[in-house]
Amino acid sequence: MATRGSRSEKVKRIFQQFDANCDGGLNRDEMADLVVAVNPRVKFSDAQISAILDEVFRTYGEFIDGEKGLTYDGLLRTYDDGAGDVDRDFDALGLELNSDDNKGKSAASSSSIADERVLEPHKKQRTAAWAASPNHGIVFDETWKVVDDLEILIKRLKAKQVKDGKMKGDNFDAYSDPGWSRELGPSAEMSEKRVVWEESGHDYALFVKELGVLRTKADGARSREEAFDGHMAIGRVLYEHQLFKEALVSFKRACELQPVDVRSHFRAGNCLYVLGRHGEAKEEFTLALDAAENGGNQSAYLLPQIHVNLGIALEGEGMVMSACEHYREAAILCPTHFRALKLLGSALFGVGEYRAAVKALEEAIFMKADYADAHCDLASALHAMGEGEKAIPVFQKAIDLKPGHVDALYNLGGLYMDMGRFQRASEMYTRVLAVCPNHWRAQLNKAVSLLGAGEAEEAKKALKEALKMTNRVELHDAISHLKQLQKKKVKPNGSANGEGAFSIVEPSKFKTGFSKITRLRGCDVDLLKKEMTENDVPVSYSGGGVPEKSIRKPNLEVILRRLLQFLKPETFQGAVRAINERILSVLDDTGSGRVDLGMFFSVLAPICGGSPDKRKRVAYDALLWRPVNEGSAQIRKADALKYIKLLRAIYIPSHGVSEMLEVHGEVDVSMVSLSEFLVMFDDPDWGFGIMSSLVKLEAGDRTRHGRYACSVCRYPIIGSRFKEMKSHFSLCNQCYSEGKVPSTFKQEEYRFKEYGSESEAMKDKCLCFNLQSKSSSYNDP
Repeated sequence: MATRGSRSEKVKRIFQQFDANCDGGLNRDEMADLVVAVNPRVKFSDAQISAILDEVFRTYGEFIDGEKGLTYDGLLRTYDDGAGDVDRDFDALGLELNSDDNKGKSAASSSSIADERVLEPHKKQRTAAWAASPNHGIVFDETWKVVDDLEILIKRLKAKQVKDGKMKGDNFDAYSDPGWSRELGPSAEMSEKRVVWEESGHDYALFVKELGVLRTKADGARSREEAFDGHMAIGRVLYEHQLFKEALVSFKRACELQPVDVRSHFRAGNCLYVLGRHGEAKEEFTLALDAAENGGNQSAYLLPQIHVNLGIALEGEGMVMSACEHYREAAILCPTHFRALKLLGSALFGVGEYRAAVKALEEAIFMKADYADAHCDLASALHAMGEGEKAIPVFQKAIDLKPGHVDALYNLGGLYMDMGRFQRASEMYTRVLAVCPNHWRAQLNKAVSLLGAGEAEEAKKALKEALKMTNRVELHDAISHLKQLQKKKVKPNGSANGEGAFSIVEPSKFKTGFSKITRLRGCDVDLLKKEMTENDVPVSYSGGGVPEKSIRKPNLEVILRRLLQFLKPETFQGAVRAINERILSVLDDTGSGRVDLGMFFSVLAPICGGSPDKRKRVAYDALLWRPVNEGSAQIRKADALKYIKLLRAIYIPSHGVSEMLEVHGEVDVSMVSLSEFLVMFDDPDWGFGIMSSLVKLEAGDRTRHGRYACSVCRYPIIGSRFKEMKSHFSLCNQCYSEGKVPSTFKQEEYRFKEYGSESEAMKDKCLCFNLQSKSSSYNDP
């Protein structure tokens, strides 16, 4: 890490380079030249330059010296706040530090602590950049003494642990940068190596004891402000050395001393996130945000980064829609914050908003052309949109920028698999395993891709390696299926029945089907009723003047989190993505970002847990709860019809578009009772007659189907089996819901029969045989 001396010297050289009139300030023209020069690959428009300068001169108004412009201290602050990367800009400008400066640095670093305490000019060179930074650095001289003593303690601990072989370092360079910022600057400041301290030994216990003495010294300061300064400095030094648990203790103490100070809550939130305590981190960042918004201009410099880090903490809990709001706010507050845009794009991708994700990620790359993670996520979004050929060079760009980029390599392997380029996919997974030898998913996918390439023996070896890594059921299914393929001597690229690669067809060509959102089965439908009775939702008015209990998507996500609190964060994120793609996209057809909550609850009710009768009753109650029906014992027939059509549009997409068009012409003002609603709901032709099929699916979700394998993905079928009645091939739930069919069976339309278990298929077969026998005897002469 660069010392404060080298960092400030670099900023000074940059400042001098662009202070053309040597008046000690950078005016708008000089600042514009600087922005353009440090971004040589970016072609800024005049409007973009103007917006950037407006933001800088507004945010750093306290550092603007009249007509002269931004002072040196102001430019230094912009770098401290993460508006740019000092080292990158310095190198981009081709500048060098004077040799005299370097000699001075060496002399300063070799001097004793006692000498440095006496020599005021040198003290700002001996520690991190933050220490002398205005507003969030060290203020009191006594604090410098505490910091020096702490640095000595840490050096002693490190020397002992290295000597005893207790200290470990994990190279994190191979993994995608989550955009996390330890401080205010860009993610490049985060150390590429994570240090793991041994906390159980005598040396560490002694360190903690001596650290306690320093904390006591800080507590004994002459004023509350000085004590706060001391604990903040102790926390920052500990954080720099990745002693996160101890740093958290100091930041928490600072929060007690000055409860409304932004910095202590912000730092505490950072520690909690690194320690994996995302919920607590979210709370601290929320406190920091409140303090910053109430603290006037003096806290404005931190606002963008608080929004970013709060968004990241929310993502850690699976709350991706809510995270989007904060990334978007950070990008508005700081238009040059390329990492906020990257995080926004990644989060939008996470909830299935692919086009918006592409736009945000392209903007991030426009600002930072060498942003490997942004390239990776952009390629993933393009792949999700079905633009695989466009995605390949973007993935490759991410890998060129960062050859060990695991996510880019793994996702490119998945893209090649989807395209049927199995050999290339195998190569990608091999490269993933070179970086992460225990990546069991890559090992499993490598086996599948080798199988697709016709290399059965190599696939078998790869599967055995995967089995050594984990004992998951997917591996046992894969091994079982591989044995079946070997017995049948399947041709390369063939499936269990000899089919070739798959094709994706429009779901409308499937004559039956229901893509269930499985995550809501664990949510009892009574919880929906509880949400309606216990939580007050304000009434708003739509463009047509109709009263609605509408809610924004991020607030809806909070309700979903309560309903699905049993899910892990990553699983919850997948559920929200499915709900957004399948349900919210239909309910919010105008793209307003708001959803009619009563209609949403009524649409969810059929796929929640509970008896079918109870689900239907709650669906009716949810419609009754809407303002247009509230206070009445019945619902309007027009609303009931709209609801049924929404159900069909969401869960039976092939019927949805044409039926929803009819809704707009509805003029029926009659009312419908519960019994009449149930008749409409259960109507096999015009209602939601697939409810009975849904109940069967839920009962047999883990059902195996003997020797049957999916004709597309070639894995043993678990759950429902969908048999095409003309060509007699079978699909699993996943491939059926994605509209995949074997390419050798191209038809105008497909008619599937669904089997919840093998016994159902056997009954069907016996019935068919029985009918044929009767027909034969009837025609017998």
